[in-house]
Amino acid sequence: MTVLGPDRPGHIEAIASLVAAHGGNWLESRMARLASQFAGIVHVEIPTAAVAPLSADLAKLRERGLTVIIQNEQSASNPPRRHLRLALEGQDRPGIVREISAVLARLGCSVDQLETQRRSAPMSGECLFVAVADIHLPDGLEASAVRKAIEDLAADLMVDVALTERGTERAQQ
Repeated sequence: MTVLGPDRPGHIEAIASLVAAHGGNWLESRMARLASQFAGIVHVEIPTAAVAPLSADLAKLRERGLTVIIQNEQSASNPPRRHLRLALEGQDRPGIVREISAVLARLGCSVDQLETQRRSAPMSGECLFVAVADIHLPDGLEASAVRKAIEDLAADLMVDVALTERGTERAQQ
């Protein structure tokens, strides 16, 4: 499920209580507060008979200002996935995410996770853009090809990048 709304205490507890009340198991999640908004993605396992009642109860969270979007999926096999971690830092300017994501899309890579922020440079106080991404490589694409494409772009963008291999992991659905 995807959860969106104004940030307030108790959102996670409200969701977790409903999942537990319907016999569900909280498997994994990513949640964050950004610009006074709360957003999260939650993966739960729930008995089939409890899906409709849980969905109805989650819809009632709209009274708290939360919008819950439910995506029903059956269990799927999790094939091995090859990952790279991309760390980028450089002077902030418009278009950095667009240009990096365009290269990754052209190579057929998907971004499993992306975190970005702006912060002040330690000595100069200039505004730096920092990004960390976990990238999933498609079958047949070598890490060296991704490395070359990103490093070529980094030179054009005048940013520092580091790519590290994260090995093969089971995909989380």
